[in-house]
Amino acid sequence: MKLHQSILSFLSILSIASVLALPIKTRKPMIIPQPQKIEIKKGNFLIDDKTVILVTKETKKTGKYLANELKSLTGLSLPVENCSTGKNVILLKLKADDKFGDEGYQLLSSPEKILILANKPAGLFYGCQSLKQLLLPGNSADHGAGVQHNLARTSSSAINIEWTVPCVNIYDKPRFKWRGLMLDSCRHFFDVKFVKEFIDLMAMYKFNTFHWHLTEDQGWRIEIKKYPKLTEVGAWRKEKDGKKYGGFYTRNQIREIVKYAADRHITIIPEIEMPGHSSAAIASYPKLSCSGKPIEVPAVWGIKRDVYCAGKDSTFEFLENVLSEVIELFPGKFIHIGGDECPKANWKKCPKCQARIKKEKLKDERELQSYFIKRIEKFINKKNKRLIGWDEILEGGLAPNAAVMSWRGINGGIIAAKAGHDVVMSPTSYCYFDYNQTTRTPIEKVYKFEPVPKELSKSEAKHILGGQGNLWTEHIPTPDIAEKMLYPRACALAEKLWSPKNCESFENFKKRLDANLKRLDSLNVNYYHDISSH
Repeated sequence: MKLHQSILSFLSILSIASVLALPIKTRKPMIIPQPQKIEIKKGNFLIDDKTVILVTKETKKTGKYLANELKSLTGLSLPVENCSTGKNVILLKLKADDKFGDEGYQLLSSPEKILILANKPAGLFYGCQSLKQLLLPGNSADHGAGVQHNLARTSSSAINIEWTVPCVNIYDKPRFKWRGLMLDSCRHFFDVKFVKEFIDLMAMYKFNTFHWHLTEDQGWRIEIKKYPKLTEVGAWRKEKDGKKYGGFYTRNQIREIVKYAADRHITIIPEIEMPGHSSAAIASYPKLSCSGKPIEVPAVWGIKRDVYCAGKDSTFEFLENVLSEVIELFPGKFIHIGGDECPKANWKKCPKCQARIKKEKLKDERELQSYFIKRIEKFINKKNKRLIGWDEILEGGLAPNAAVMSWRGINGGIIAAKAGHDVVMSPTSYCYFDYNQTTRTPIEKVYKFEPVPKELSKSEAKHILGGQGNLWTEHIPTPDIAEKMLYPRACALAEKLWSPKNCESFENFKKRLDANLKRLDSLNVNYYHDISSH
């Protein structure tokens, strides 16, 4: 995938003859996710080499982003100027208006200008994403990149294309505040370039939360200064063929990616797994386990018996030191601690764990896990962060301020919301994008996802922050395969998390998806091509 490629590559995907044949009429724009309201008007705005992007001091950053994106799409280098009026302009303006919230926007286009209004910079940014989709060839049944713009400056070809935007009035804001995708960089490692491309595609479809799975049995992927063996040892494993496999992100690379995401209004939620899925850390520092015996970083997937010892205070000292460095690198509100699939056989045999159970007056090992999570939560809260974990953290009693990510169906989310805890819905049945696209989780099924369970009252439903799609990578070794598993299913999820409930039918979504597949083609995204599946 290349998100910044030349106009020639763009046109190589589409038949030039068909592009030139497109009449310029105006029908409903093919935007994903579907905006709340679209009013269609007559006419079009022409973007040409005389168009100017007008900004204020507060909107200059977004204006420069838009200029770069439009150059990638059209080949046009539009100037960004400080001004608030003019013709043949794209004006980005902040307007204090609570109706927009933090992420809403209004996009008004006429033959003279395009105006994007928002309460906050995030809203302006999402307005720019919709503007980019309005520019796409095939963005409506008859409207697209039409005729007559000279591309000689970017190509030896004499082909002319006209970049037009239909005249519309769009009012839009998201339904949910958490619109997430998760990438597992542990089972297979993905370099900085791909992570940035992953983030760019998220931004395109108005996702705002990147859940980054950074530690696992099969690999520790984040540099921790205090514990260098985590990356010297824990980031590498020996594959079945004897080859060394792995990698990790340096602190500087993490900072670079965090800033890259923030510039696109995406918050990164790091996941540091505990108390289970911790073999890579234990291979680095064996004393973290109950037995203290050396192990290797496993190359085979599955639930491993070696977990952090809950009876040793040194375990918590280690984790608090790790989390301190993680919190320093990630400015977002939440820290994900996993909490899932923790076998307790070693705890049952461990004298220190049994002593902890007795000392803390716990019933069993399930309550020992709850003690573990609650103790970590106290530390995270002291750092002004919130803990979130998979729904297993409900077992034995939920930490007081914790949020729950419900993956084993929706019941965990229902229980948590009824108890007054915030919830992110991410059930395997709709949101696991490592599952087969045809037989298990086709795009039509993803489009049926409803994050708010009907069992919740109106007040309880307020605890549903939103939803998230997850890409576990046990069987996804390369970026191409990752893209193929994510898209276009992520487009369907984006709409379910942004657009009003039941805003459109799946048939309508398919029409808009066809236009967006051209967009993914132009970006060299290796999406799933089986048209029969949608």
